[in-house]
Amino acid sequence: MDPGNGGMMMMHMSFFWGKACEVLFSGWPGSKTSMYVVALVFVFVLALLVEFLSHTRLSKGGSTYVASGLLHTFVHTIRVGLAYLVMLALMSFNGGVFIAAIAGHAVGFLIFGSGVVIN
Repeated sequence: MDPGNGGMMMMHMSFFWGKACEVLFSGWPGSKTSMYVVALVFVFVLALLVEFLSHTRLSKGGSTYVASGLLHTFVHTIRVGLAYLVMLALMSFNGGVFIAAIAGHAVGFLIFGSGVVIN
């Protein structure tokens, strides 16, 4: 908090390192290191979920064309929403958040998209 700024936190416009940042919500994760770690894990899991939804086929052979289309539309909507949340988290310009997002996408692709872990 910057008292000279009306009590508002200054928003960084370039990457910075440190736990004093806001990720997705005003005042979150706060100034505690443990909450910063929770925020990094949250961003990692969001990115992992985006990769999971990007590489998962949910349609069964017996489903109708309309039902399959509605299911794909629903999954696509959830995937895009989660991807936008990851993007908004990155707009904190925090280096740790950036690394957590990249790591989540990388691990998610390795597990779900590359065919190395799950075929």
